[in-house]
Formats: sequence, structure tokens, C-alpha cells
Amino acid sequence: MTQALSSPRSILVAGATGTIGQAVVARLVAEGHATTTPGRSVLADAGALARVMAEARPEVVISCIASRTGAPKDAQAVDYAANVTLLEAAQAAGARQFILLSAICVQKPLLAFQHAKLAFEARLAESGIDYTIIRPTAFFKSLSGQVKRVKAGKPFLIFGDGEQTRCKPISDSDLARFIASCIDNPEASRRILPIGGPGPAISLREQGALLCELAGQPVRFTAISPKLFTFAEKLLNLGAGFSDWFAEKAEYVRIARYYATESMLVLDPATGEYSADLTPEFGSETLRDHYARLLAES
Repeated sequence: MTQALSSPRSILVAGATGTIGQAVVARLVAEGHATTTPGRSVLADAGALARVMAEARPEVVISCIASRTGAPKDAQAVDYAANVTLLEAAQAAGARQFILLSAICVQKPLLAFQHAKLAFEARLAESGIDYTIIRPTAFFKSLSGQVKRVKAGKPFLIFGDGEQTRCKPISDSDLARFIASCIDNPEASRRILPIGGPGPAISLREQGALLCELAGQPVRFTAISPKLFTFAEKLLNLGAGFSDWFAEKAEYVRIARYYATESMLVLDPATGEYSADLTPEFGSETLRDHYARLLAES
């Protein structure tokens, strides 16, 4: 997709306190757009949001909001309901474009938050507003949880042999540039756009080897069987019918198993398999760059 040269616009960004939202706002400001960033309390209040929209009169609305936990109630409230409120307020205020940050994993929906995201994607597509749905692969932040562990000389944790899943992670800044490139871009109009970062798809085992190398540590792994998640889910499901706590924890286990066993790449409709070749690449920052920076900072 070629990048459109957008004139300065009035843009409202929802979810601006998150890491991706912050990067998007920084990019928009750098490009000269007038940016409004309502807080979470405003997004949860339809009346307050309508007043902010009426004052800002955004031409473009960008939603980076997402459930923090993935639990069913939170997913329904945020990934679906809050986005519906945002969409309705955007249309009432006369916005002409709605850009949604979704996720690549919705193409194989097994979890509550994935179904909530898909429900809103459908609502957005039927709304009549010009829209773009962006489905990024893994974020650098989601692959950074073991930096301190490895730097301390501990082995890198993998699931199974570490080769079951692959992804093309994308940096916050590169994703923000991609999102901004969709503004006023006819090539992005009414489309669902999967996007990954530069370079070949990388497995969990390869991530660990890279991190150990950059940290100056021997490459060592501790393997965890994904079957443990299945066992834990069965135990938690025993109480799920009687307690929201058990039901929520069972969903967390399902989320963990999903990410331990499913790649964050485009699914090939012809084969039903994940395809690195079909997963578009964008940007310049690599996971190696990111790990090196984190290790230097820590």
C-alpha cells in the first residue's frame, strides 16, 4: 500500500494512554494534525463523549482501545460496546473516516475478546462510514517479558520445542506510521489490512536465541508443555458455572494456550495454515533493534 499525503486533519484518538495510542498521537502531531485525546472516563460516558466530539468536530476517529484483561465481560464492554459508543458519537459529529486497531488473531476466533472485536468490525463495516480495520501481528512489548530474566542469566521459557508459533512483530512507531498512512488513503478505504514488521517470521525459540546472544548469555531454554494449560482449564471449568472468578481465570488460561500454540501470521484461506509469505511487512525497526535498546537501558 502506498502512503497517502494527507493534509492536516482534525483527529480524535481513543486509547491514547496505551503504548500504541501514545505512538499514534506522537506521529499525528509530528505530521501536523490537530489531535484530541479523550480519557477513559470520557469514553465510558456517552454524553461526555458526545460533548467532546461536538467541540473537536474530528474528521477522522482512530480507535486504539482494547480490553486490558480479555475476560468476557471486559471484552464485551471495551472491544465491542465502547467502540460502538465511539462510532455512534463519531457519526453524529460528522466524522468521515474511522480507523480501527484490531488484531491478527481474530481471523481464528476462539476467545471472548476475539469475538467481541469481530462483532465490532462487522458493526463498523455496516455503519456506512469510510473505515479501515488494521490487524497487526505481535507487538514488540508482548515479546519483551523475558529481557530481565535472560539478562540475569536465567533460561528463556518456551512452549514445547519453541517452533510451533511464529510472528512478524512490529514496533510501536512503525505501526503508528502505518496507521497514519491510512488517513485519506483510498487504498485503505473499506479494507481489512493485516500488517507485520520487517524481516522473516520468527519463532519463540529464535526469539530466545536472539535475546541470549544480545545479552551475552549462553543460549538456554526451559520448555513448558502447552498441555498444562488444558489441564488447568479443566480444573477451573469445574467452578466456572458457580463463580465468575473461576470463569475469568479459565478464560485467562485459554488466552495463554492460544498464544502458546497459534502463530500471529495471516491464515492462508487456501490451506488453512499460517503463512509468512502472505503477511505484509512494514517499517524498519527490527526485534533485534528493540532487544538491544532494552538491554542497554536496563
